[in-house]
Amino acid sequence: MTRSSTHSTGTRTVRAGRRSVEIHRPGKVLFPGDGLTKADLVAYYRSVAPFMLPHLRGRPLMLERHPDGIDGPRFMQKDTPDDFPGWVRRVEVPKEGGTVTHTVCDDTATLLHLADRAALTLHRWQSRADRLHLPDRMVFDLDPAPGDGTPEDDFRAVRRAAHALRELLDAVGLPCVAMTTGSRGVHVVVPLAGRATHDDVRAFARDLAETLAAAHPDELTTAARKQARGDRLYLDVQRNGYAQTAVAPWSVRARPGAPVAAPLTWEQLDEPGTHARRWTVRDALEQAGTRPWQADAVRPRSLGPARRRLDALR
Repeated sequence: MTRSSTHSTGTRTVRAGRRSVEIHRPGKVLFPGDGLTKADLVAYYRSVAPFMLPHLRGRPLMLERHPDGIDGPRFMQKDTPDDFPGWVRRVEVPKEGGTVTHTVCDDTATLLHLADRAALTLHRWQSRADRLHLPDRMVFDLDPAPGDGTPEDDFRAVRRAAHALRELLDAVGLPCVAMTTGSRGVHVVVPLAGRATHDDVRAFARDLAETLAAAHPDELTTAARKQARGDRLYLDVQRNGYAQTAVAPWSVRARPGAPVAAPLTWEQLDEPGTHARRWTVRDALEQAGTRPWQADAVRPRSLGPARRRLDALR
């Protein structure tokens, strides 16, 4: 249960469980075109926390912060700032030449504190802090070529690619779920048993993406260089590497309208009104309440049998 009170200093204290979280300058506008304030951001994350926290708990995060709103500077923060409260969980992660101390969001209080720091978007690792080198998620980012049309126009190619990718994943025995990114495309997410390394998962994702692109050479590409893609949709698998991140489900994106990265069912993907920014902070909670991924619930799978099936297909 949460409750809040407003102080005359302009700082609001929000109660989340056993914690009191200070929200500084709650009236600060973060989305100028929409009039959405920091208080609105906090209210959204407080309401969606029961649905979002299961996707965050135990995972190192990268914070996308916009202290002056979406029209101001943006910075991506891996290291937890020294002035974060002591009760915010941290995990020290090895990197080349040293370590990085990532924030971990295990509870509503931490989520609200991150909102107070104008961390609009949370990007999560594909592995957990206690099994850093063994990811339990594989992510394909379907990134459409830049176009001059509406979000709905751009999304047609995304929809076709998502279904083609799902069919190939099914063929190798890996069920998957889909999520709008709140930006331009879709993430197709495969739950894994957590027995393969990041390198193995990324290599498998690359081989599968290349197989799909070879079957649809005029529509899909795995070319990392934008100049080489032309008007083809990019099958991005780089988020599967060690220390790489992907936007967390129910995260707000720093775009006009405050769109949200929203899990959805495969049936919803085909609805005419669906596009990458279909859900926003104003209606994402209703979508979250339907628990869309439960409709497509899939058991985590090992990568070994899928690798053998893919090699046979190739």
